[in-house]
Amino acid sequence: MNAKQKVSQRKLMFFSGRAYPELAEEVASNLSIDTTPTTLRDFANGEIYARYLESVRGCDAFVIQSHTAPINKWIMEHLIMVDALKRASADRITVVMPFFGYSRQDKKGKGREPITARLIADLFKQAGADRLMSIDLHTSQIQGFFDGPVDHLFAMPVLVNYLKDKIDASNAIVVSPDTGRVRLAERWADTLGTPVAFIHKRRDLDVANQVKVHEVVGKVRGRTCVLIDDMIDTGGSICKAADALYEHGATNVVVAATHAVFSDPAVDRLKNSNISEVIVTNTLPIPGEKQFDKLTVLSIAPLIARAISEVFNDGSVTSLFEGDS
Repeated sequence: MNAKQKVSQRKLMFFSGRAYPELAEEVASNLSIDTTPTTLRDFANGEIYARYLESVRGCDAFVIQSHTAPINKWIMEHLIMVDALKRASADRITVVMPFFGYSRQDKKGKGREPITARLIADLFKQAGADRLMSIDLHTSQIQGFFDGPVDHLFAMPVLVNYLKDKIDASNAIVVSPDTGRVRLAERWADTLGTPVAFIHKRRDLDVANQVKVHEVVGKVRGRTCVLIDDMIDTGGSICKAADALYEHGATNVVVAATHAVFSDPAVDRLKNSNISEVIVTNTLPIPGEKQFDKLTVLSIAPLIARAISEVFNDGSVTSLFEGDS
């Protein structure tokens, strides 16, 4: 049997953990398939049990889980599901993690710290994953932490397509919240047809989630600023960045980010800020109590579905990339 015959006989099966079933159902709908029936439950002591209710032998398995709060539980469930697939003789296992948990810990800032993003990649490899798929990794170097293919997808096209109809590009500017995202901001600017600015800041390494904003580099006065980032956690950094832009003469600030982590007190900060609109994707669930009037949530499900289809059919995932792969 040659490789093409093997691919043609392989069956795509899609599995979902319990963290965010709504996204999984949306992805499955875009693929015109159903999620595979799975029993997932907690034992009395908090341990997790998983069992698939159909045979998975020889299948091309895609198992999705959003690494949301409580993040450690859902990562563990994800690992257990992968282990169950491996032991049930799935032919190939692709882990779909729209948000890569622990991705911010990708290097040692100080002595005696872990590199937890590498640990997560190692755990999934050991569990039996053949491939990882994620969206807007905190840093591209995380791709090198996994010993196998990593499909690094980008939400920029989803966000940009929305923004094109919302802003006047002739009077707008794309702003990177720090020097590390200037290159990404340049791609946004090329697509929207705007100039670029960035904010010089320094993070307080002794206090978690504390950022000191310094100066704005670029001409933002009189412009609508599109402030981009990969995630919004507590909202402190993005709100301080918006304040700095207004202090430098910006007339309007729109925030666009991929991952809405929204740890407390993010929602209160964003609601009470001068930011006019916060645009995010649904890589993570946003419960009703974390939604507010100026929040816009765009669906990432079609992008994930297209990537899964390309992988299954041995097509080109690179065609979906908008940025460094």
